[in-house]
Amino acid sequence: MNTFDVLSFGETMAMFVANESGDLADVGTFHKRIAGADSNVAIGLSRLGFKVAWLSRVGNDSFGRFVIDTLRREGLDCSHVTVDHAHPTGFQLKSRESDGRDPAVEYFRRGSAASHLSVADLAAPLLQARHLHATGIPPALSASAHGLATEVMASMRQRGRSVSFDPNLRPSLWPSEQVMIDSVNALAAKAHWVLPGLAEGRLLTGQHEPADIAAFYLDKGVEAVAIKLGAQGAYFRTAQAEGTVPGFAVAEVVDTVGAGDGFAVGVISALLEGQGFEQAVRRGNWVGSLAVQSPGDSEGLPDRAALETAQWARTA
Repeated sequence: MNTFDVLSFGETMAMFVANESGDLADVGTFHKRIAGADSNVAIGLSRLGFKVAWLSRVGNDSFGRFVIDTLRREGLDCSHVTVDHAHPTGFQLKSRESDGRDPAVEYFRRGSAASHLSVADLAAPLLQARHLHATGIPPALSASAHGLATEVMASMRQRGRSVSFDPNLRPSLWPSEQVMIDSVNALAAKAHWVLPGLAEGRLLTGQHEPADIAAFYLDKGVEAVAIKLGAQGAYFRTAQAEGTVPGFAVAEVVDTVGAGDGFAVGVISALLEGQGFEQAVRRGNWVGSLAVQSPGDSEGLPDRAALETAQWARTA
């Protein structure tokens, strides 16, 4: 019997979001939140009713306590989060934009507790989860975190668990662009479902068209690929079908950060419920559209009641 529905791992940081727009140097007040692509997805899946295990490290500091308390309130099982007495919890500053532009983000994460994640942090019970979600961020943090990503993805696939992977490229964390491309593609090949953005897919594969980007990964043994196209929706391809699923119109784009994580929440949750890939991509588009209409990285992610009462879901 599986103890967890989903296992995810990575770095959650404390985040200070500007209360007014403008250069971060000129902002006088901020409000505190948490941030991290991997934990955004974990939170979104927990809100939809899945039992999620979170694997990470935080410092023995107030930021670390804030991170763990926040994740626990979101329903995540944090029993495998290590409190590191030698390294701090990372944090970031985030600007407020009023015109739909991507906010400026400044990171303070070098040498953080989470960058010291390693295979030694991987407890055997975690490998009993039904599904693993991974991104390209933890392996960029350090060699030991890269080793953890490689091991857990390979182990879960060998055990017959489903594995999803979002490249979530962070070029500044890698020693070179080519190392990033080679490393991320090697990890993507260990997944069943790969979820890149269009620009990411072009950089990683050298292909321009969504169909060719998807073919690149299908040829490596991936079962399905969904490529995020922004407001246009998403393109998907499997061995049996392909197509473009339109996006959902939004009245106002408030904050673009976390939209891709919302897309992953929608796709993964639907697939774990046994829906087809096209239907899963449609849900991903919907959750992503909610994410951009709310400030913060995970605030807009819906709960199960919101999903079940959504008009599009009831008529699909």
